[in-house]
Amino acid sequence: MELELKTSCFDTYEVGGEITLTQEETAETIVPDYCPDIARIIETDGKVYLHSRELRDGKGEISGTVRVTVLYTPDGEGGIRTLEFAIPFTAESENRSLPECVYLAAEVMTESLETRMLNPRKVFTHCRLVARLTGYRRVSLRFCPDAEAGPELCVEKRQEQQHATFLTHIAEKDFTFSEEMNLSPGREGAAELLTNRVCSTVTETKLVGSKLIFKGIFTVSLLYRTADGQCASTTGELPFSQIMEVEGAADGASATLHLQLTGADLQIDGGDPEGRQFAVTLYLHATALLRQEQELTLLRDLYSTAYQLTYDAAPLSLVSFCEAFSRRQTVREVLEIGVVADSILAVQAECGAVSVSREGGAAALRTMVSVRALYLDEGGVPLVAERGVEVSCQMDLPADCRITAHAVCPEEIQGSLADRGIEVRFPVDFRVEAASQVKKVCISAAKIDTESPKDLSGAPSLVLRCLGRQETPWDLAKQYNTTIGTILAANQLEAEEDIPREKLLLIPRKRA
Repeated sequence: MELELKTSCFDTYEVGGEITLTQEETAETIVPDYCPDIARIIETDGKVYLHSRELRDGKGEISGTVRVTVLYTPDGEGGIRTLEFAIPFTAESENRSLPECVYLAAEVMTESLETRMLNPRKVFTHCRLVARLTGYRRVSLRFCPDAEAGPELCVEKRQEQQHATFLTHIAEKDFTFSEEMNLSPGREGAAELLTNRVCSTVTETKLVGSKLIFKGIFTVSLLYRTADGQCASTTGELPFSQIMEVEGAADGASATLHLQLTGADLQIDGGDPEGRQFAVTLYLHATALLRQEQELTLLRDLYSTAYQLTYDAAPLSLVSFCEAFSRRQTVREVLEIGVVADSILAVQAECGAVSVSREGGAAALRTMVSVRALYLDEGGVPLVAERGVEVSCQMDLPADCRITAHAVCPEEIQGSLADRGIEVRFPVDFRVEAASQVKKVCISAAKIDTESPKDLSGAPSLVLRCLGRQETPWDLAKQYNTTIGTILAANQLEAEEDIPREKLLLIPRKRA
């Protein structure tokens, strides 16, 4: 019987490239005729809606819009008015920075957004965007788990068990969510919506056959103007559930789901004359990453005690650890203001990019949260207090793992008037994906020369020595052309783990 290697293959995705792009956009916007003149700009808010992601010849290209909302005080009038407009953007990676990639993931956020008044009927907006692109390529991992050979070939083989996680599927779905949101009793109805904020949280994923069921909550915060010109805010939670088709997914696979807003339409329900009901329509893109865990057997080494055996080895890179989880930090800060505040209209917290560093044996995650409070002073003038707050989180993760994370404020931000200003309290969720890769060298081809038996006439029949500090019993057996079983029998030991390092061992040569 000839020596025969067994081959296994797994089709998987791997990260083919990660790129960070910065993009600057500017726009001059004329105030529509139906809007009053601008006396003073209060604040500017922007929401990024990603419309397309494309891979072309190794380049990544994205496009979308920044939906800008400018709050201002009107000339000659009281209260707050709003100006809305869209700034389109496109961004493209350079050269072939994502070679052989077949799927592109993108995350885009505003790093800075500022609007200034050119005249009462015209504004200038400057926006700086940061886009993080991740390309995935499809690969086939081939390796040898075992070898078959007849007893006459006297082949010894060294196998190793390895835990691995494979990214087997990337599934996508565009869907629309529509629901009604009601004001709680006691709140005055809305005459005009001013700003909105939507945050999504996936709470459950479940794979049933070829269908992935995922559930979660949209947290919707609204700032609106009442019929008598006063400003008020409200927050509501809207549960959602969706089904995504995933063909060929294995039983027991786990799913990590990412939701991205591609558009939103929030309006006062026209059928409600009291303005107590809102029609919420959200347009979303869902991406599911399905991973499967496997215990692999790898053929690491071969030799024959009777014949010359040669082999080729190839490197194999495997994901040995992969975990997705969330860690919550609770923030409590005071926004100092130089005036006496009468009331708080709305509080908003936007998380920036997450940086990862190592501190001792732990991974430290940090993000800068921009906190803004819209309030009225004693004279009823709307003002904004703003502050950047650094939020950090430490967690124990393997030193060599790759960490990707983003931070969100998933719940309503609480604000109250304090002695020194406005006290804010809110949670920050660090949503983390951590993965470690291990590199193994595995046998890829082998050949045994049965025409030339080993000449062992000059080799000693018995060796007496200790096991070296960096040496394994396998190394010892291979060096002296014997087997681990022979060494165990000669030293009256039962298992490989029983072989001592500090005692002399009898190492007899195995006779073919």
